[in-house]
Amino acid sequence: MQRRDGNMGPGGAPGGDRADRPERGERPERPSMGDRSDRSDRSDRPERPERPPFGDRPPFGDRDRDRDRGPRPGGRGGRDFRSRRKVCAFCVDHVREIDYKDVGRLRRYLSDRGKIEPRRKTGTCAKHQRRLSVALKNARYMAMMPYTAAHIRGL
Repeated sequence: MQRRDGNMGPGGAPGGDRADRPERGERPERPSMGDRSDRSDRSDRPERPERPPFGDRPPFGDRDRDRDRGPRPGGRGGRDFRSRRKVCAFCVDHVREIDYKDVGRLRRYLSDRGKIEPRRKTGTCAKHQRRLSVALKNARYMAMMPYTAAHIRGL
């Protein structure tokens, strides 16, 4: 391997005199912003026309805009369909243990295909969901609850 010195070109190839390139750390001079002649002066630009008002529409950030319009067509009234936080039925009823023999209560937590419903659908808290799944599996084992949809149709 050859040593790179002043007579060597880039990559160690001979014959490259680097006099035309600036030294490392130096940058070529650039024209300043005031020196540029290709930019036009902004003072000769015409002003923007005033935007027309939107009429009776309230501004975008107005939270009361839906109340001003009155009832919507369709007859549903002013119901708000945002998702509401579901509450754990076992916490509300202060249930200490979920009994696998309470088939009437457990049946609400099985889908029509016999699957255990998830927390996001039933609103059960994590602690009671774990206990509920154990109780449902015990009830299935004891043949009190169905495993599949075929067993549900037979009931």
